Amino acid sequence: MKQKSEPATHGRPSPARTAGPILRVEDLSLYFRASVGIVRAVERVSFELERGRSLTIVGESGCGKTSLARAILRLLPRNIDTYRGRVFLNGTDVMKLSDERFRQDIRWKQMSLVSQAAMNSLNPVVKVGQQVAEPLLLDHHMSKEKAFTRAREVFQTVGIPSDFLNRYAFELSGGMRQRTILAMALVTSPSLVILDEPTSALDVLTQANIMNTLKGIKQELGLSFVLITHDIATSSELADEVLCMYAGQLVEHSKAERFYREPLHPYARKLMASVPTLRVDKKPEFITGQPPSLLNPPTGCRFAARCDKRFDRCQEEPPLFQHGDETVKCWLYENA
Repeated sequence: MKQKSEPATHGRPSPARTAGPILRVEDLSLYFRASVGIVRAVERVSFELERGRSLTIVGESGCGKTSLARAILRLLPRNIDTYRGRVFLNGTDVMKLSDERFRQDIRWKQMSLVSQAAMNSLNPVVKVGQQVAEPLLLDHHMSKEKAFTRAREVFQTVGIPSDFLNRYAFELSGGMRQRTILAMALVTSPSLVILDEPTSALDVLTQANIMNTLKGIKQELGLSFVLITHDIATSSELADEVLCMYAGQLVEHSKAERFYREPLHPYARKLMASVPTLRVDKKPEFITGQPPSLLNPPTGCRFAARCDKRFDRCQEEPPLFQHGDETVKCWLYENA
């Protein structure tokens, strides 16, 4: 098989490359303190992501997708009650690093974030070229000439004309602003990029263009992506693997071709059945009831109250079962 060339690092040392997955998460939990109690946003999530692959995280709003990403990146608010687990990036347990060491060596250099609301991430009174080049000027001590040369290269990669470096955020369309945020995430040549609903506020045509850009970047640079979305159709464009979350927990981790064709967990099946189809005359289904409160989640299986496959064993919380290459949190697969 043809080996992929390493992406250029543009004057900075490459992060250590080790055998094994680029990202491994073990029993990661994140709880928040609220005025009414403790919110269990992420609970005992474990998964791996191989190099050069894309993992899509799907699930209903409030299921913990963004909280999981922020736990991995350690972008945490002040009202943290519990934050524990292990996160390995390129073989290094980054949870053992101090906040300052993590900020200097990991965040934005080895893994970066493309946030959901592009306009909220851009300074309206600073030209976008300056904002993209800023990490290179401050953290990598590049000359202004080299930093802006790198910014132009990244703008070209994400499909923005180089003269846009001299524009302000309000002068750009929604799609161009989102591409600018993508350029900011790529400018330091990280090996892992986390995308949090990168196309949610865009029209359908612009969404398609952004996803095509991401696929081209993945193929050209060999990057690994974690894509967070509730849009199943969008997620299928980039995914190699799918992680499905429900009520703060991982309920299925499958190869993309398996998940989109025949998901295993009853919740994942209902989620896929709710997606309209173009080639099959099938009425979309819906999931009855409401997700449980993460302030006081039910004992046993958290999806049981809404599940048409529930039985007596569902009163106990199921572990993660291995089913071929897939992982699923459901008693139906105890003896499968």
